[in-house]
Amino acid sequence: MISAACVALGAHLSLRSPWIAGVIAAAGICMATLHLLRRRRVLKTLTGGDPDAVLELWGPTLEGMPHAATLVPLMAATALAASGYLERARAMLRRASRGPAWEAAFEHRLLLETMLDAFEGEREAALNKARELEALPLPSSNSSLRRRVSQLRGALSALARAFARQSQSGDAECLERAAKETPVLHWALRYAAAIARIERGDPRSARALLQDAPSWSDESAFRAFHSELSQHADARPGA
Repeated sequence: MISAACVALGAHLSLRSPWIAGVIAAAGICMATLHLLRRRRVLKTLTGGDPDAVLELWGPTLEGMPHAATLVPLMAATALAASGYLERARAMLRRASRGPAWEAAFEHRLLLETMLDAFEGEREAALNKARELEALPLPSSNSSLRRRVSQLRGALSALARAFARQSQSGDAECLERAAKETPVLHWALRYAAAIARIERGDPRSARALLQDAPSWSDESAFRAFHSELSQHADARPGA
């Protein structure tokens, strides 16, 4: 926004002083470049598979949160679960204080527990929680927010179906879109999309989804997921 103002001011002054206009325009370009580089660094961190780096990135925001005893562990558990660190995520979830903030975070907890149940092989529990998540009322005040919430809920249902080997038509596309729009859940959704592609008989697209994955540690369930999915994606038809 500030860089746009600089460019506009530069255009206004260009008739009066080309030198000043050039300086202002250059400043605007620099500011826009810095913003872009920062955004890229944030995206790289969120999709890099290192939940501790994500939590460090979120640190200043989390420290100032109201009801931090509840919300900080929930956010930490989300980052951990979304990178396959299931035991640490469960431990963090147990640390969250119960009370009004815990109850108010019901939707967030459903999202988190849907992922955890799906990754832990609790298929029916994950499917039931995903259905419960989709049945919650949508925000009424903001149509853009309503759309994003609806899409994310739909993606969590598609994730639960993928890990239960019950993918439906359109699930892979839904998961791929959500993976791009929700960086912190990027690899959780992307692996689910790869499963849906394999179920559909499209190993080529599944292989593409597995490319550029982080080098997961032994502690992450995603290490085993990646290995298994790679085998299925590379298997020859009829093998």
